[in-house]
Amino acid sequence: MTDLVKVSDVGHVRTITLNRPDKKNALSTELAWAVIGAVDEAAGIDNVRVIAITGSGDSFCAGLDLSGGERYSPLTPQSSQLDDIGWVGQFLLSIRKRCDKPVVGGINGVAVGAGLGLAMATDVRLVARSARLMAGYTRIGGSPDAGLTITLPQAMGYEKAMRFMMENRTALGEEAVALGMAGEVVDDDKFHDRLQAYCQQLCEWSPITLRLLKRGMVKSMESTDMEQQLRYEVANIRIAFSSDDAKEARTAFFEKRKPVFSGK
Repeated sequence: MTDLVKVSDVGHVRTITLNRPDKKNALSTELAWAVIGAVDEAAGIDNVRVIAITGSGDSFCAGLDLSGGERYSPLTPQSSQLDDIGWVGQFLLSIRKRCDKPVVGGINGVAVGAGLGLAMATDVRLVARSARLMAGYTRIGGSPDAGLTITLPQAMGYEKAMRFMMENRTALGEEAVALGMAGEVVDDDKFHDRLQAYCQQLCEWSPITLRLLKRGMVKSMESTDMEQQLRYEVANIRIAFSSDDAKEARTAFFEKRKPVFSGK
């Protein structure tokens, strides 16, 4: 894997770090596909139960690298023949559709454009107090991509998302939480420790429970049939309750002790 992405494991948590600090982790084609590949890889490893995505240096991701040297396209020459979505759409597909494990966004600094799209594709987000979140498309004569027309209205509601993007607003850490773009703001000097601690906290739950929870939540965002969604929830809880982890959870509950989950 390219050194533009760093991957590290602590317990059952895998952290994927965009590693282009000299460019504020701006997205080249190579970096974008490396992030997608790292998520896809983590999704297939049983020992990885929670995935964190964050940035190196003082930035999360400054969006598409517009500094020159690479003609803009979300597609590689090969994928242009096979895939009309490209890496900007694959952020959301890899994190929400192909990965049923919780993906936590660690928004340690600026997140703009497709970088904001990557951040909003994650399931839950922690944001540094000084972080700046901005869509930025109106500024460069573009239109939202990287799933932002899906994820921002889900997080904010329709009108707030429209205003945020049309007005080219910038949200700092606390305002990002108030708008619904993140669930927690953290002081800058404590950010990476808190991100890791939060991910480790999630690992205390059964990975089966977390994966089925995410499947249900993602499915509900796609479903227009309430009865179909309710049946999907029932099917999932039947799977969950038949697992060894569910039996261990119930036993531990009655024995008043902390459960030990095996992921089976």
